[in-house]
Amino acid sequence: MERLLFLGFVTAVAVSGPVGRYPGDKVLRLKPENEQHLQFIRDVSRSAEVDFWQPHSVELVTTNRSVDFRVGAGWASEVQSGLKKIGLKCEILTENLQNLIKNQFDRKGSRSIRYDYELYHNWDQIESWTAAIADENPNLISRFEIGRSYEGRSIYLLWVGKRTGSPKPAIFLDCGIHAREWISPAFCQWFVKEAIRNFGISSALNTLVNELDFLVVPVVNVDGYAYSWTKDRLWRKTRSRNPGSDCVGTDPNRNFNAKWCGNGASRDPCSPIYCGPYVESEKEVKAVADFIRNHSSIIKAYLTMHSYSQKCLFPYLYTYSLAFDHDELNDLARNAVGALHSLYGTRYAFGPGSSTIYLAAGGSDDWAYDLGIKYSFTFELRDTGRYGFLLPESQIKPTCEETMLAINYIATYVLSTWLNPMGEWTK
Repeated sequence: MERLLFLGFVTAVAVSGPVGRYPGDKVLRLKPENEQHLQFIRDVSRSAEVDFWQPHSVELVTTNRSVDFRVGAGWASEVQSGLKKIGLKCEILTENLQNLIKNQFDRKGSRSIRYDYELYHNWDQIESWTAAIADENPNLISRFEIGRSYEGRSIYLLWVGKRTGSPKPAIFLDCGIHAREWISPAFCQWFVKEAIRNFGISSALNTLVNELDFLVVPVVNVDGYAYSWTKDRLWRKTRSRNPGSDCVGTDPNRNFNAKWCGNGASRDPCSPIYCGPYVESEKEVKAVADFIRNHSSIIKAYLTMHSYSQKCLFPYLYTYSLAFDHDELNDLARNAVGALHSLYGTRYAFGPGSSTIYLAAGGSDDWAYDLGIKYSFTFELRDTGRYGFLLPESQIKPTCEETMLAINYIATYVLSTWLNPMGEWTK
């Protein structure tokens, strides 16, 4: 059964939220229909204070696909006027971004005694949680440091699974590749909590942790995540310095060796989708990649959690060509999002990343698939734009509950491919 974590010394949270002021900033949604519309968006990206949310960079904007972007308060009226002049309709998703940031903390939970999985937690709290959760559950969880970040923070992996004394097939699950996607680390913590709660009782998840190991990295981009709490809530990239540029950081999900710096990535250090100076230049990416390579013989699935847009994606993202296992992955994704939908009716799109969301070279999911990990999936969690990266705490519980159903479905399927009818390993 789940043990309650009493971490009063780490769970005090300033409800006022992280640093980074955006009063009066708006989030707009539009759908460009022609070259004039595209050129206007490009011009705006060069001259105005804007931050692209979906897709993540102006380079990825195309006709007939929605674009969500933040525009600074001082530019909002001018941008909206320009859109009106060229006949491009826009929807205002957020009138005042600062209010949305403040309202993330909308749940009145305990922030000083019990570790509450329905609240967002900063990096210091999560780091202390990883130690406590492993210490309190030695028969189920072990904590490993798999590397250190650019700024020297530890990158932890929680090895979750019943101790059997022999190797078991494993599923690698990571969260927090992009700093501002807070619902992602919240899910990894929730998953570990549920594994503990179900351990030793008759449940589907107990069967999974008995037969499989789950290798969970609660936060990959630890520097960026910490920065999103202390300096800029909307920070995305790592915090590494780029020689010859004042712009900081690399997009870790463009830094893997999967058609590195190809379509959907940028060589500009100031771009939010900067691929880095070379493959695995980011210490955080190198730590994850080295661990997976060193354990590739047991890792049978790779799952990476992001936000937002409510999608389940599989290879490829770096090309429109279909993966060799496309049909099987497509069926598995369809059934996984069906399981997710069954709880609260949340609708997810699914399909190859390139055609379902956009082209993106250098991603971790494509890299894992090309390494030989067939069951490689990216989940883009809630929502579809009302809150975007600023999903309120009141939605942590339903988001995690429904996502658990999808993860359990995939894990059960993976397990079934490795067991014969007698319950014996076949591969």
